[in-house]
Amino acid sequence: MPLSRILITSGPTHEPIDAVRFIGNRSSGRMGAALADAAAARGNEVVLLLGPGAAFPVNPAVTVIRFRTCADLQSLLQTHAPHADTLIMAAAVADYRPKPNPLMSGGKFRRTNQVLNLELEPTPDLLAEVARTRRAQQLFVGFALEPREEMVEAAWRKLKRKGIDIVVANPLGTMDSESVEATVVTSTGEHFEAPGPMSKGSFAEWFFELLAAGSIGNRSERSWEIDAAASATVNS
Repeated sequence: MPLSRILITSGPTHEPIDAVRFIGNRSSGRMGAALADAAAARGNEVVLLLGPGAAFPVNPAVTVIRFRTCADLQSLLQTHAPHADTLIMAAAVADYRPKPNPLMSGGKFRRTNQVLNLELEPTPDLLAEVARTRRAQQLFVGFALEPREEMVEAAWRKLKRKGIDIVVANPLGTMDSESVEATVVTSTGEHFEAPGPMSKGSFAEWFFELLAAGSIGNRSERSWEIDAAASATVNS
């Protein structure tokens, strides 16, 4: 039997301007893929919602479902989040998307010498949205990419604003990087520093060991269980 049902989001969104152009970001999806592999290796049932052009998990036990836009991901979260024990929102969802414009619909608009004004509208806050309807025993984890000097404070504000349990904060320089320098901030007011710069794969293992040890993430009547093999790893 699976130990836990874990839903992870990963990668960027591509918000279309027209049929061929989009607004995107530099998210590689490596963090989400690493988390999915680490969670599946511990025997959990893992579903990864994966954005366009992002790193792919290597563990065949991970169920991968692709999305492209914020709206796509919103729909998938509405379907899958209610059934998950844990949601780890590692996707870099666009904060803004092009506002619908008849001039840019139905195909590719042509380049001219005229200035083009692109009007943007805010995207929904997907994590806060699903957190409002969460079950009591669900664990919700968010990510924050912030300037190093204000990283922990910004992560704490994000945690409270979205109504979640944990925020994993990283400095801006780790965007699209193979390594992270993470700080884990919790709703109990604690924060845990990862042991220095480390690969995203190593961080994923460290993060799940932290959860499995019961150091963070405890909610009423909810505990993280680990099998004998994982326990041996944690206690070694």
